[in-house]
Amino acid sequence: MKPLFLILCYIAVIALPLVLSWLVGGPPRVFHQELASGMGILAFAMILMEFVLSGRFKAVSTDIGMDVTMRVHQLMARVALGFALLHPLLYRGTPAGGPRPWDPTRQLVITTDMSDLSTGIVAYLLLPSLVLLAIGRSKLDMKYETWRWMHGIGALLIAALLLHHTIYAGRYGAQPVMTAVWVAMTAIAVGSLCYVYLLAPLRDKTRAWRVRAVRQMTPKQWELTVAPNGHAGLDYKAGQFVWLNVGHSSFSMQENPFSISSAPAAGPEISFMIKEFGDFTQTIGQIQPGTVAYLDGPFGNLPIDDRPEPGVALIAGGVGLAPLLGMLRQMRLTDDPRQVKLIYANRSVDQIAYRDELGTRNVTLVLSDPPENWQGETGFIDGPLLDRAFTSEDYKNWVFVICGPPIMMDIVENHLLKRGTPSDRILSERFSYD
Repeated sequence: MKPLFLILCYIAVIALPLVLSWLVGGPPRVFHQELASGMGILAFAMILMEFVLSGRFKAVSTDIGMDVTMRVHQLMARVALGFALLHPLLYRGTPAGGPRPWDPTRQLVITTDMSDLSTGIVAYLLLPSLVLLAIGRSKLDMKYETWRWMHGIGALLIAALLLHHTIYAGRYGAQPVMTAVWVAMTAIAVGSLCYVYLLAPLRDKTRAWRVRAVRQMTPKQWELTVAPNGHAGLDYKAGQFVWLNVGHSSFSMQENPFSISSAPAAGPEISFMIKEFGDFTQTIGQIQPGTVAYLDGPFGNLPIDDRPEPGVALIAGGVGLAPLLGMLRQMRLTDDPRQVKLIYANRSVDQIAYRDELGTRNVTLVLSDPPENWQGETGFIDGPLLDRAFTSEDYKNWVFVICGPPIMMDIVENHLLKRGTPSDRILSERFSYD
């Protein structure tokens, strides 16, 4: 019920300024003017809620998943952009001018005071740039940390501009009650940004970690292990992830999300399975033991510790093995009585990590480019392969945990639903959409 509650809270918050404006704003105007104001109000409320959706709040990520909140963040940003772009266009045909003695509530005219309009105009130009830059980030030759700085500062600037524009140029925002509401909502939005970039790093600074070991697993995959430095460690569940910062200040933007591949039952040290891909991951092999590290987390809703299903299906593609490996290790260390099967896909045999540890019992290895003497499955994880691994009863009664490339996850999820697996027994987390 908590995800539904959070959704209702979100709807209530973005609708609150609209409802209050209707209650305190005076006599209604013609329809197109009211529609223009309504779209502007909704756009600003959504933009302010974007700050909260992009924050790292465990109460949200643990129950519905950070990937879900980030997906909502992306979708709502585009809806808000649409409303914002339409907002001024709908005022066409409305007389413009300064304050009129016979029109104190601005029912007949819209303001032409450039000091009030200019902030809205600047925000109108910045918002599409911010959204388009986020959508096309993966195609740009830009460091992730640089983009984060630009995105955060840009969003903060847009919020400040819209607050001024709403209060001084808007008919409804000028009402004392609405001014107080907008200031309070903006303060909460900015506060969530301060939490992520100031308060959380300040907290993490007192809980430093040290790199314990760096071990190469495959030609492009590494195992990085960190140990707590003077504290008890991290209270996490197998399958969760953290934001990892290695070799920088706790306030640095040089951090990335990585799934934990170790098991809580193994002790306080934490391991990560990391594939060389971006700026940071390509330097993993150069990290020296003893290097300081900071962890922000845990996050994620993949854990299966308290689930009642009699069996657990773990389906991984490439480095997607990381969180599932943590689950498998935890189940083995705690003598978990549930049945478990692992399907693990890679392109070539030299990409298979932890092969000796995984063993062969209830483990299916899949290669898309197998050698001539390969005895395992070939091709990709698809419906026929899943049907060979699982029975009809498995589909209906087991919990399925999926992590890997988006296309693999789509294929697996669609097949599971087709075979009758309830959606609440399909666990996955995604961090790539566009």
